[in-house]
Amino acid sequence: MTDNLTKSDIQALLHEPTPENRADAAKKISNKFNSGSLSDGERKIAEDIFKIMVRDAEERVRAALSDSLKQNPNVPHDVAMTLANDVASVSGPMLEFSDVLTDEDLTEIVKSHNVDSQKSIAKREKLSAHVTDAIVENSGSEDVIETLLSNEGADLKEDTMGKVMDKYGALESVNDSLASRKNLPIGVAERLVSLVSERMRDHMVTHHEMTPDMVMDLFLGARERATVSLLSKGADVMDVRRLVEQLHKNGRLTETLIFRAICMGDVVFFEAALAKLCNIPVSSAYKLIHDRGSMGLSAIYRECKLSSEMLPIVKAALEVAKDMETSASEDRARFQQRMLERVLTNCEDDFDADNLDYFITKLGSKNGNEAA
Repeated sequence: MTDNLTKSDIQALLHEPTPENRADAAKKISNKFNSGSLSDGERKIAEDIFKIMVRDAEERVRAALSDSLKQNPNVPHDVAMTLANDVASVSGPMLEFSDVLTDEDLTEIVKSHNVDSQKSIAKREKLSAHVTDAIVENSGSEDVIETLLSNEGADLKEDTMGKVMDKYGALESVNDSLASRKNLPIGVAERLVSLVSERMRDHMVTHHEMTPDMVMDLFLGARERATVSLLSKGADVMDVRRLVEQLHKNGRLTETLIFRAICMGDVVFFEAALAKLCNIPVSSAYKLIHDRGSMGLSAIYRECKLSSEMLPIVKAALEVAKDMETSASEDRARFQQRMLERVLTNCEDDFDADNLDYFITKLGSKNGNEAA
């Protein structure tokens, strides 16, 4: 098939205007239009033909036109919009690929059209935050949301991801798709940790011979370890403070979590957490925690009603963090390992291993390596 309409094509259209002939003509005119070789006058004629073809009663004609014009940025806006508002076989290519459609166009279609149209839009190579939020707000389809989350070209803000979890948090497939995205905000990651941990807890209660208390102990420990691991990725100060606010709001800012964090070197989290528990500005908490004497830290620690048995370890952890903040800042894993060793060495007499399974695990691993 050639790109140009031949005399035989014209004769076929005049004397035998079958759907096949009209669809073939639509492709040829579109291909010529896409080539950029038409004069201004010829372009105007082609555009007028498109405006007739978008109203063709035969679906295959309109589908052929949409597929042929989907990636041409010079298609008249009214032509693109007519095709985009058609049935799924016609609208799909235009909705997924056409740059002629604006964010406003796409948002209106998301609001007024069915799942097929929403899914086609969710596949677009680039999607603005405005459109992605509209999809989450207006689509009730798990399939559409999974398609959107799997699209790394979709700009998903933290608030929009939060809406996804609010609406679909009970669906494992949606959570898995969200978890697979690159560079998740720390607040979103923490909520996912909580959801995954709850699924693990329910599975263990249902499928294993374990008491609810045993399961809860494992559940909380696993969740807190996972949460601390998020901090080790180097979130900025404001992200950490928002995370603390989220944890506190949802009853997950526990003493053991705070203790784990400081013993892994997350001083910023420790400062923000104590500030939140005492309901004071972080700047005030910072001054008390880093008081050159011991009165400030002891005072805020008591005000937060944290376990006094842990205070010597917290003091040691802060000292180690201060000593190592320059020398080990480029290698966080090495920093954490050295700090754990120092804390355990400095506080061995004061440390009650039953208070924290995390230290039991670390101490067991250390002893095991030494024995080997």
